[in-house]
Amino acid sequence: MTTTSSILRRPAGGDPGAGLAERRRYFDPVLKVQVVQVFQGDFFVSTRDGEMLATVLGSCVAACIRDPVAGVGGMNHFLLPDKGGDTNPDLPLSASLRYGSYAMEQLINGILAAGGRRERLEVKIFGGANVLAGLRGIGHQNADFIERYLKAEGFKVMASDLRGTLPRKVQYFPSTGVARVKQIDDASGKAVFQRENSKKITAVQTQAGSIELFD
Repeated sequence: MTTTSSILRRPAGGDPGAGLAERRRYFDPVLKVQVVQVFQGDFFVSTRDGEMLATVLGSCVAACIRDPVAGVGGMNHFLLPDKGGDTNPDLPLSASLRYGSYAMEQLINGILAAGGRRERLEVKIFGGANVLAGLRGIGHQNADFIERYLKAEGFKVMASDLRGTLPRKVQYFPSTGVARVKQIDDASGKAVFQRENSKKITAVQTQAGSIELFD
């Protein structure tokens, strides 16, 4: 299935629609693919064959979800485990999407709106590292949350790379389900955590179920 559209849901204050998506999309000359960056508090749903979604995670978690039959999938990126905008209507979208429950709801609903079926969804999850000591283990709390959420909602996790102490770069191809992960060294990890903390409110494998570690 080949289509030419993507769906971006972005925190309030950004430009809506495809214009913002195009500014986030760039061509990777090494992999020779179009890439869309998914930042903190974002989610993105794609229906483009061969398009890659990419993000960098410290204590945050990203869920990568697709319907292989409909040819639609996406990624989110949340900073905190729960108590999100679904329980507080006064929070703006930019705040709501920082919480796991709301970020998952928005991503799943976006995929369903683009033609996906809930019973066909495949899920992979990443992140949740405790990057710096002495910070109440928020990364592992995020990892605990996403596992509880998916179990409660009845979703099967096809692959995961959670917890630990190092940040990750994640690349995801919704059209094939392939995910690639690279851990980041300690020095870069501190910079990733600082970016996340400042925003808080308080060789591709062919098997879709696998995760590739890349250099």
